Amino acid sequence: MKYLITVPLVALGAAAVVFGESDDSPGLQAIGVVLVVTALVVFLRRARR
Repeated sequence: MKYLITVPLVALGAAAVVFGESDDSPGLQAIGVVLVVTALVVFLRRARR
């Protein structure tokens, strides 16, 4: 159940990085990286509880 938020956010972030790379859009890549990092931080904070 802890993966319910993390998995879609990581997938969305990875897709943003891939699409940003194909379009040469550094802003979209940055948003993708921020999404992935945020999802991992949320997951790790919830896993510690």
